[in-house]
Amino acid sequence: MSRQGLSLYYREYGDPDHPPLLLLHGLFGASANWMGVAKRLQDDFRLILPDLRNHGRSPHHAVMDYPAMAGDLQALLDRLGLDSASLLGHSMGGKAAMWLALTQPERVDRLLVADIAPVGYPSRFESIFQGLQQLPLGEIADRESADQRLARWVPERAVRQYLLQNLVKQAGAWQWRFNLPVLSAARENLWDFPLSEESSFAGEVLFLYGERSDYVKPEYRTSIMRRFPLARLRMLPGAGHWLYAEQPEAFSRAVMAFLN
Repeated sequence: MSRQGLSLYYREYGDPDHPPLLLLHGLFGASANWMGVAKRLQDDFRLILPDLRNHGRSPHHAVMDYPAMAGDLQALLDRLGLDSASLLGHSMGGKAAMWLALTQPERVDRLLVADIAPVGYPSRFESIFQGLQQLPLGEIADRESADQRLARWVPERAVRQYLLQNLVKQAGAWQWRFNLPVLSAARENLWDFPLSEESSFAGEVLFLYGERSDYVKPEYRTSIMRRFPLARLRMLPGAGHWLYAEQPEAFSRAVMAFLN
């Protein structure tokens, strides 16, 4: 990696002597999103839950793309003294995990990708970005009033609650914990996956996708298998894009079955 990675904030659970597993959140997320899954996996793995750059408690930086995020992950493995680890990434975190596996395959043992494919997507979340940018933080009394105002752009309450986990009060003023200006400017980078299909990862890979999600379409299988020839695809019944939160038991069982 030509770029020096940022020093990411991370949480750690489980026995340090167990196999290491990194859990990587999606756009607008943070390490705390994985707590339900972490409780189910911590007896069997050394769990490392980073906040990706421009999210959570990790540093903000003007560069926001997958080469930079993969560089951060490589730097984190170096800090932890790990030659390699298994990776589980959801959505944006899944793309960051795939980028590391495809460019630094020796650092990745096994790869789990949750509801995303190694392809470019049309623009998504435009209404979410618009709502976050237009929310008048200076006029907000509490999270409930923020929720009511945000509903104009984001009708799904569960999605609003996911976003509002990032709303924090510091020095008497509400602000976003994620770096909204940089994420907004970089969103075309995040929808894309501009890596040559000549890059491939020969290790074991599981793609988990939600039955009610359209992120892993049948026409994406060619790109998946070209890059990940040993990949298996498994549909999670009753789940949408946030499958680990919607079906935590089934999701955790699928992860355990693959890694064991």
